[in-house]
Amino acid sequence: MRGLDNESLAILWHDADSREILLRRIVAERLAMNPPPVLEDSIVATYFLALRTQTLQKAVEEIAYHATSGIRNPPAGTLLAECTARAVGVDAFDSTRGIGLLSVAFPLKMMLQPDGHLTSTDLLHTTAAAVIFDVYENQDARLVSLTIPEHVIRTFPGPAWGPEGVRQRAGFGAEEPAFGTILKPTAGITPQQVGELVEEAAGCPLFLFIKEDEDLYPNLSYSPVAERTRQAVAAIERAKARTGGRGPIFAPHVTGAPHEILDTVHAVLEAGATGLMFSESFAGGTVRMVREATRHRAIPPAIYGHNAGIGVKTRGVWREVIDLLARLDGIDFRQTAPVGFGTPFLRPFGEEWHKSEQVLSTPLPGIRPTMIARAGGLDQGNIVLNMMDVERRGIASQVLFLAGSAINSIKDAHGRSEPKIGTEAMHQAIEIHRTGELTHVPPERHVATLQKIARSRGLKSLETALHQRYSMPH
Repeated sequence: MRGLDNESLAILWHDADSREILLRRIVAERLAMNPPPVLEDSIVATYFLALRTQTLQKAVEEIAYHATSGIRNPPAGTLLAECTARAVGVDAFDSTRGIGLLSVAFPLKMMLQPDGHLTSTDLLHTTAAAVIFDVYENQDARLVSLTIPEHVIRTFPGPAWGPEGVRQRAGFGAEEPAFGTILKPTAGITPQQVGELVEEAAGCPLFLFIKEDEDLYPNLSYSPVAERTRQAVAAIERAKARTGGRGPIFAPHVTGAPHEILDTVHAVLEAGATGLMFSESFAGGTVRMVREATRHRAIPPAIYGHNAGIGVKTRGVWREVIDLLARLDGIDFRQTAPVGFGTPFLRPFGEEWHKSEQVLSTPLPGIRPTMIARAGGLDQGNIVLNMMDVERRGIASQVLFLAGSAINSIKDAHGRSEPKIGTEAMHQAIEIHRTGELTHVPPERHVATLQKIARSRGLKSLETALHQRYSMPH
């Protein structure tokens, strides 16, 4: 089979990330100088648009027609006019006026329910409608921000616990480093094995949170989630007897069709689950449904809104918009990404990462913050960088350090996975951080410096973990 021509290859090798970095920088600068308005009677959606033939002003007319009333030029003062979108900001980047930022006011009149609330599902299907992302005229489109009036924000439930609440529930102090872990293996395990894995983790004083993986499904003939939960909860209770009553929140994975989810939720809560984990990216409305169904319980569950697959959405809707709505719906934990060095392992990174953590932690009226879960490649080699970052930014109490493979996949001298080695190695890295020895070490030298310190002090677990994670010499 012959190779492709250079022109085709150049198009296929186009680096969308480089373009996105540039776009984010430009949008941040422009919105800082001219932010979208806050309107009491509307949701304001701001878009980046690159149009093939039309102007941004013309795009407003199409959005208003297709995404709101379906009427062009409705008579002033009528109900139709009250339910029709309008432009509230146009920032053209060039003389064609076909590329730039467009802020559109979507009237609350067309979407508010009688008690004054609306849902994230309705917000997205209106502001991220087909007229934005599906019409050929729009060569490119991004929903970059949503501005929601305070009286609407207050109608959302928000997290049941937030960082302060989950810390108190698990017996952690406000500034104490809080860690979580993920059960490994991630699939193909029985309830008894889940109990054994949880018991091993629950005895570690680092862990505030333990969750199942999204690849461990709830309704399996050989591993029903209610029985997994019973085994896990019993293991945690046994561990509490050794830790003076302190124990982690356990979140089994809940997924399925809408008619199955609440049955599963009730089953795991009856089995003693203290948390729930959803793959929220592909479960539109599920977090709000479960939050509403459990908010009147004496002790509602803490919800982990897993964002596996969020990259599918963020190609059109910026991550901070999705994370804002997930927070409003009620997630208590949300994964971002760890601080690292070199090429990023996963998204978000750069400005996207900063905006995501900002929207999860910034004060909102009547809404608790969401606990940021730094996860995805977090390990003994970069934990010090992450602890230094959250301490510098003053958000240490709002961050959960979530390590999976770095805890559960470190092998002993016989080649067997031994979580105790991974846990002890993490302890050792934290103790080195507390000495301040890495404060002025460049990020790219952290691993080598940690390895040198571990070798000089006989910290075998840390030396082993760094060797396996980074191919460092023993």
